[in-house]
Amino acid sequence: MNATKPFLILQLRPEDDTSDSEFEAILKYGELQAQHAHRLRIEKTGIPELALEDYAAVIVGGSPFDISTPPEQKSAIQVKIEADFRRLFDEIVSQDIPFLGACSGCGLLGSYLDTPISTRYAEPVGGARVELTEAGGADPLLAGFPQQIDVLCGHKEACDTVPRGATLLLTGDACPVQMFRVGENVYATQFHPEGDGEGFTVRIHAYKHHGYFPPEEADELVHAVNRSDTPHAREILRRFVERYRDTEAR
Repeated sequence: MNATKPFLILQLRPEDDTSDSEFEAILKYGELQAQHAHRLRIEKTGIPELALEDYAAVIVGGSPFDISTPPEQKSAIQVKIEADFRRLFDEIVSQDIPFLGACSGCGLLGSYLDTPISTRYAEPVGGARVELTEAGGADPLLAGFPQQIDVLCGHKEACDTVPRGATLLLTGDACPVQMFRVGENVYATQFHPEGDGEGFTVRIHAYKHHGYFPPEEADELVHAVNRSDTPHAREILRRFVERYRDTEAR
């Protein structure tokens, strides 16, 4: 049994503090040691050529980029990153390579699967309650969960519909597509499974002028997210890492 392959962590956040905080949370709640993670910050150079067979799985975090931004308003690096992900998903989806994309990772995968991404189902920064679908209750990342769980989110855009060929696992009233799976091993969550009060505090201060919320509400939001507890959301991340830590599980 070969269990030595690292997890590939792709990050898109341009700020050092938000990127570092997100990476540390992925390690902490995934119960993943740093030496078993290969971290790439792709917000400046895009995604290099990668041999995905060298990795146990791929994890993608959030970013301030919006897929629904009109093409002529996107920066050159955003255009490159989106093109790089389309190339990456050609391999991941066709070969059912273990993948977990959160927030931006969800939108990028949904867009690749030709799902409209728009502001229709945006959610404010903070806690939300989502519900298991029948398929979700049978999924190994969610089995045994209560019917409803609390999550942390904050996004200006989301999938308008369940992506073609995907299985909806978690849904919500404000945002219907909260978690889906493609094949057996490719997952996406609109919320942040690595999210906690400490990490969201860093993001709230970093992005308070990015249109997620009125800047004057930042302190109130910080108090709110630090009162939130989302153990089941973090359990999703832990189970994902545990499931693919043994690379023969594919």
